[in-house]
Amino acid sequence: MIEFLISKMHDATFMTMLLAAIAASATAYTLVMPLFAGQNLAKRMKAVANERERIRQRERSHLARKEKVSLRQSPKQMVSRVVDNLNLRKWLAQESARDKLVMAGYRGQAPYITFLFFRMVTPVVLMVVGAIYVFLIAKTNHPLPIKLGICLGMAFLGLQAPMLFLRNAITKRQLSIKRAFPDALDLLLICVESGISIEMAFRKVSTEIGTQSIPLAEEFTLTTAELSYLQDRKVAYENLAKRTGLEGVKSVCLALQQSERYGTPLGQALRVMAQENRDMRMSAAEKKAAALPPKLTVPMILFFLPVLFIVILGPTYIKLTTMH
Repeated sequence: MIEFLISKMHDATFMTMLLAAIAASATAYTLVMPLFAGQNLAKRMKAVANERERIRQRERSHLARKEKVSLRQSPKQMVSRVVDNLNLRKWLAQESARDKLVMAGYRGQAPYITFLFFRMVTPVVLMVVGAIYVFLIAKTNHPLPIKLGICLGMAFLGLQAPMLFLRNAITKRQLSIKRAFPDALDLLLICVESGISIEMAFRKVSTEIGTQSIPLAEEFTLTTAELSYLQDRKVAYENLAKRTGLEGVKSVCLALQQSERYGTPLGQALRVMAQENRDMRMSAAEKKAAALPPKLTVPMILFFLPVLFIVILGPTYIKLTTMH
């Protein structure tokens, strides 16, 4: 069985077909996923509604974190048992990991326990896989220190893999929020100038902005709940800025706090912040557009120019060969 797998891994035709199948599946997945975006929105907004109910019950009864809601599920028994028995909270726990999980959209104790579990399991699995490949499958003639270094490198990669996944999730979520935030501020401005309170404005905008950015709709819905049930409204704005981790959102939250504290016009502050965030989004787009030509230089040299030379010089070469 192992020899068969090794022969297939070194078969160029089989590997080409496998990679083509993976590419086709990824393309089909990319085309099909937008069709389920509406269902995903309804599911996540229902989860946020459960979170709002949890905040209301906590503030009324002062029995924090005893309700079971879909956003804060209890961790799996096996995962929780492994984390507790090996005391991973002491050896692998990071306070910044909790904040990063919240920024990535994973709230509650269950994602944190799962994160610690995978930080322990992934290095071991990758190190074992690397050892099996180096010592049993590949059977290379490299010295033993190099083989051990490869195994240790795989273990280090496994240790960093959960953090890399978390950073990628944060970046993707922040990009979605950043793109929709100026439009959300315009909607907030319209709601506030029409006489709606800031809580109702956040709730109304959360339902309207969900088609453009589901993470931003979640954050606005949670902010609505915290503004309604927390004793200090300043904490609600601080939590919004902390959950997103974006400078534009932090500036808006600070302006909202100052507006409520000193009585400055809220509409004027929202108008200025909306224009600033729109200018920031435009400058970021211009920066990416300016950086595009240098990035296209290498792909053009490697992929376009050889094909162009073949198309131009190919007929001449064929004629020269036929003449001789």
